[in-house]
Amino acid sequence: MSFLFGKKKTTAELMRENKRMLDKSIRELERERQGLQTQEKKLILEIKKSAKQGQMGAVKVMAKDLIRTRHQIEKFYKLKSQLQGVSLRIQTLKSTHAMGEAMKGVTLAMGQINKQMNLPLLHKIMQEFEMQNEKMELTSEVMADAIDDALEGDEEEEETEELVNQVLDEIGIDINSELVDAPSSTVAAPAAKKKVAQVEASGNDDCGIDSELQARLDNLRRM
Repeated sequence: MSFLFGKKKTTAELMRENKRMLDKSIRELERERQGLQTQEKKLILEIKKSAKQGQMGAVKVMAKDLIRTRHQIEKFYKLKSQLQGVSLRIQTLKSTHAMGEAMKGVTLAMGQINKQMNLPLLHKIMQEFEMQNEKMELTSEVMADAIDDALEGDEEEEETEELVNQVLDEIGIDINSELVDAPSSTVAAPAAKKKVAQVEASGNDDCGIDSELQARLDNLRRM
């Protein structure tokens, strides 16, 4: 039977119509008040004019009209203030209703999402993610260790060469000049052995070499 009486209006539509009517009434009251204020100014001018002419009877009549006009203006002010308060309440209710409808829609959407969620599948996905993450971290650690080991070997070789040069410099032997002066690799090897033997002999004969230098020479002999 709803088609006979028209479509039923929603709450939002009703509040919008009521607010529109209130705003229209406020505008009409404002126009009436402005008209009364104009009439008030005219009465004041007429009262002054009649008083100058000595027409006191007319002055009294117009004075009563002026008082009634001012009372009416005051009533219009009060009515306008009350209607504005009602309009503000309707606007607040409209905003609250809109927020409630929005929350209702969000609640329904959240319910549908929760129904569609597969908790066992999500749990399985999280476990798989944790396992793959651990594997990735382990792989990264292994690669980092391998890189560190490779770089550490190069560093040890450089440190060993620097240590040998430092020891030879301390005992006054320039190994680079010895290698340059050597005629060939076959001759360089005995020369190097001879120099090492000389170093050992000088180490045994010279009491000025401290224990640290002696330890470095021992390390060179073992290399």
